[in-house]
Amino acid sequence: MSKTGEQQPADMEVDSSAAVEEKQAVKFSINVLELMREAQMQHGLRQSDYTRYRRYCSARLRRLYKSLKFLHGRGKYTRRNITEPTVTDVRYLHIVFYMAERAWSHAMEKKTAGTNAQQRIYMLGRFRKAVKWASLFSQLCSVKGDSRTSLEAEAYASYMKGALFFEQDKNIEAAMINFKNTRAVYEELGKYGSIENQLLCRQRIEEVEPMIDFCSHKLGGSSLQAHELLDMANDLLKAKMEAVLSETRSQQAASMTEFNWLGRRFPITNAKTRVSILKAQQLEKDLNSSATESIAAEKKLGIFDKIFSAYHDARSCIRNDLASAGSAENIRDDLNGLDKAVSAVLGLRTIERNQLLVSIAKSKLTKHRDEKNERITKPEELVRLYDLLIQVCLLSIMPIFYALTFFTGLVCFCWWETAFCRIQWT
Repeated sequence: MSKTGEQQPADMEVDSSAAVEEKQAVKFSINVLELMREAQMQHGLRQSDYTRYRRYCSARLRRLYKSLKFLHGRGKYTRRNITEPTVTDVRYLHIVFYMAERAWSHAMEKKTAGTNAQQRIYMLGRFRKAVKWASLFSQLCSVKGDSRTSLEAEAYASYMKGALFFEQDKNIEAAMINFKNTRAVYEELGKYGSIENQLLCRQRIEEVEPMIDFCSHKLGGSSLQAHELLDMANDLLKAKMEAVLSETRSQQAASMTEFNWLGRRFPITNAKTRVSILKAQQLEKDLNSSATESIAAEKKLGIFDKIFSAYHDARSCIRNDLASAGSAENIRDDLNGLDKAVSAVLGLRTIERNQLLVSIAKSKLTKHRDEKNERITKPEELVRLYDLLIQVCLLSIMPIFYALTFFTGLVCFCWWETAFCRIQWT
């Protein structure tokens, strides 16, 4: 009896520690943009009434403090800080968010009222408070929130920092960097989710665009130093963006059960294969959209490389499934058909990429070396590109009967261009 009595507290201690670890591992999810927009539109900002919105934030904070029993003492006020161990409920993140919103709305209230020198100092102080709380919100969400919440909080903090630099009128480059970071995040988030979410992201981008244009105008239209700093700042967000996009693709891939090619449907059972194919299809949409017409050819080549990588990952997963399929003929037939379909699409994209390489080379064939000492294309290099294009057409796409006429014409054109280039070469 004594032994069991001694073991019981140890078991309870293990269970309690496991419960604590499980509680700490929970990731909270907040749609920051939707939360902000609903609060603003329903409580004064539809009429640009910043005073009403500030009072709503104060009332909302009181309700949150009371519901969490996170009070600051009776009589004498003693502030209780919110840190990472404190955040055991999503409402703690709401507290930090509404603190930032209250400080921002107070600053905007002073700005719209018309400020003198002393009031301007007070207004900038409230903007600094908003940046402080928004940065804390971003820091807590990066630890306690899921990847999308963390990314939206990062964009929210970037917007607040940009607003502060914008109002200070001192560091315009930093303001433009933060506003462009905000725009980049919402451009990516606006590609996925519901129609309402896409509309909110579009509205947020439209709010940021005039500020970016103003900063660019004050910088003289272009600044190499600002663009270099922007590239460095975007690199900090790439990891979080990729995490959010991969999560979204995984959710969308759950509803993707088959791959269509030449009127045939090939079932996809492997989740990794679905995600890879979905990633490639999204990149193809980005490549063929009207927004990419003005993109430099080198950037299009980078998109092609990502498409090839995604399709190669899909084929690798398919071949692993084939290796583990055993003697199940139905499964092997489906996987072989899917592999051939993905391979055909990959060959088609290879031809498109080679055509782009040929167009780039032809544009540089007649150029002379300018003051930048740009490398020009030699005729023999163009001949090599045409030979490569002919080989790809013959090896990967020509067996497809329906495309025989088109690609025969393409091969004949390439042969004619190759002969013309050889004549110029000689």
